[in-house]
Amino acid sequence: MDWKKEWKPLSLIVLGFVLSYYLPVDWLRGFERLQYALWESLYLVKWYAREHVLLCLVPAFFIAGAVGVFVSQAAVMKYLGAGAKKVLAYGVAAVSGSVLAVCSCTILPLFAGIYRMGAGLGPACAFLYSGPAINILAIVLTARILGPEMGIARALGAIVFSIVIGLCMHFFFRKEEQEKVKAQAMQAEPEVSRPLWQNALYFASMVGILVFANWGRPESDTGLWHSIYAAKWPVTGLFALLLGGILVRWFQVVWWKVVVVGLPVVALALVLPQAPQVAFVVGVIGLTWVLNTEQDEMQEWFATSWGFAKQILPLLLIGVIIAGVLLGQPGSEGLIPSQWVANAVGGNSLSANLFASVAGAFMYFATLTEVPILQGLLGAGMGKGPALALLLAGPALSLPNMLVIRSVMGTKKTLVFIALVVVMATTSGLIYGNLW
Repeated sequence: MDWKKEWKPLSLIVLGFVLSYYLPVDWLRGFERLQYALWESLYLVKWYAREHVLLCLVPAFFIAGAVGVFVSQAAVMKYLGAGAKKVLAYGVAAVSGSVLAVCSCTILPLFAGIYRMGAGLGPACAFLYSGPAINILAIVLTARILGPEMGIARALGAIVFSIVIGLCMHFFFRKEEQEKVKAQAMQAEPEVSRPLWQNALYFASMVGILVFANWGRPESDTGLWHSIYAAKWPVTGLFALLLGGILVRWFQVVWWKVVVVGLPVVALALVLPQAPQVAFVVGVIGLTWVLNTEQDEMQEWFATSWGFAKQILPLLLIGVIIAGVLLGQPGSEGLIPSQWVANAVGGNSLSANLFASVAGAFMYFATLTEVPILQGLLGAGMGKGPALALLLAGPALSLPNMLVIRSVMGTKKTLVFIALVVVMATTSGLIYGNLW
């Protein structure tokens, strides 16, 4: 990679992240509502930088880059291509998305990666929806706090949504998909440099790092979820160790470079157990150094990951700022008073469900935060139908998410995808509200 050309965008991204991380937002307190909304927006940016950029997006960029380099186009087309069998394609998309259990922004680099590799529009959109929506931990938390019927309705709705939305996207843009099938049929079968099981372990190590590094604290201090949370960083470290071994054994990375990177990471993890992010950052920097000092595939892996970061991070930052000004950070409010939202979603009318779907689509929910927010809204008079509508639309969409989706698949497809999510969430809310 030619760093003489890349240092400027890298410097701007690093500067934006550092400013977000250390935003001096306290001085805005005490001003009028507009200033308060700006303060809420800056706090949301600061929170987003601290909670999501390092642990969520950075691993996701590396995984997306790896998809572009190490997953053959033939494999993507076989399982997720426009011409693949629908049962296989949508089953793989829904399952693979749900395994990740990430938020609406973290799924974006992975979606962009498989879409550009040749995945069909329908399976790619099913994957895009299922990642944030079919989150096992979030569904369990929903059932525990909001009631088992709400948890079951959310689980069934999310699974059905991911498949139906994908099928609808394929149907609406079937002419383009047919042209894609023809173009893919003319492409030569690429050579496979290593067996499938080796690539599977390689991706499993990175997905393990992403999932366990972001494992949220459960409500209870006992039980299985808490046990996993307590062991999240040791387990993350084991996956990182597995990744290092795979790079040396199967990708011919020089072993002493991995050791040089690994030793300070282990030392920092032991010395600063209360700040595991420090060791994580050092590990990311070390991996970046290793990839850029190797040849061919490794440099291509980093270059592809960096390309996703340049495209996605600025759009996410803009989207988070706008969402923060309008709606504030989770548990607070921006220019739009939260009481307006509570008043608009009472009962089970069409307008209440539609408003809940649209509001949820534009709000930003980090993984699991939607449950306590909904608990408060239900206490303020929100109907159960609109609550389900918000649960089905909110985690899968957000304003930052929309901006990035548009840059990947265009304005028309993005608008159709958003409309499908909103319409289906509204319909589900109406049905559920009448039943309960």
